[in-house]
This record gives sequence, structure tokens and C-alpha cells, in this order.
Amino acid sequence: MDSLRTTFDWLGRRAENILALILGALFLSFLIQIVFRYLLNLPLGWTVEFVSIAWLWGILFGYAFVVREADVIRLDIIYESLPRGARRALDVITGTICAAIFIWTLPKVWGYIEFMAIEKTSYMKIRFDYVFAIYIPFALSVIVRCGISIWRGITGSGPAFHTPDTAETHDYD
Repeated sequence: MDSLRTTFDWLGRRAENILALILGALFLSFLIQIVFRYLLNLPLGWTVEFVSIAWLWGILFGYAFVVREADVIRLDIIYESLPRGARRALDVITGTICAAIFIWTLPKVWGYIEFMAIEKTSYMKIRFDYVFAIYIPFALSVIVRCGISIWRGITGSGPAFHTPDTAETHDYD
């Protein structure tokens, strides 16, 4: 079990490294775009395209492989004021609805991604199925997280976070 945990920790760190590279490349491309457009008066189309693709991949890859459940921003003012039983029911209901939507749309999304293999981006000539492929791991991670939320609601073992105990303060005394 320890070797499995070690492997997952190592994979998690590599996912963080990949996300850092994506964000670094996005930022560098953005700087190149500014220099060429505003200082050299030579706008580059590929930089806009790359920034868009890197942003899409950064957000979806990050949520699928890097962001922990405790790191997700929640608006839980009402949720925290509910009794424990109502919170459990809400976890089951919202988790089921969210998972159902993603499961229901997954085959159509897969078909769309396959269909987009016929198109390429304008400047970089990247096939659109490669651009949109990151959505599949993202959708699967949402489904798994919803399943975990449903299970925690049913068993009473969740949620994995408790805002009053885990939220950081920004009070500067």
C-alpha cells in the first residue's frame, strides 16, 4: 500500500510540474505577444492561438490532475448553516445531478472530439481533437469527484472539508 501511495504522490508531483510548464509557456507566449504587437508593431497570430489552447489545457488539466478537493473554491454560506442531515442530502442530490449530466453528455463529447480531427487550428495547425482531448479526463475526474461526494453523503463520512477548520484567514491583526 505504501508503494501505491508513493507512486500516486510521484504522479501528483509530475502533474504539478506539467501544469507549471503549461502556465509558464502561456505566460512566455503572452509576453512575446505583447513585445511583438506593441513594441515591434508586428502582431503574431500564433501567440493568441497558443495562449487560448494553453489556458484551456491549464484549467482542465489542473482540475483533472492537480487540484485537490480541499482546494476547490466553494460558496458554502448556506451549506454550512444547514443541519448535518440536510448537508448529506444536498451532497447526494447535487453529486447525482452533476455526475448524471457529465455521464449523459460524455458519448456526445467523445463523438465531437473525434469529429474535430478533420479540422486544424489556423496558425499552429494543431488538430482540434488534440486541443479538445483534455476534456475527457476532466469530465471523468468530475464524475469521480461527484461519485465520492455521493458516497460521502450516503455514508456520512463527508464532506472532506469543513470550512471553519480549513479556511485560511486574511485578518491582519
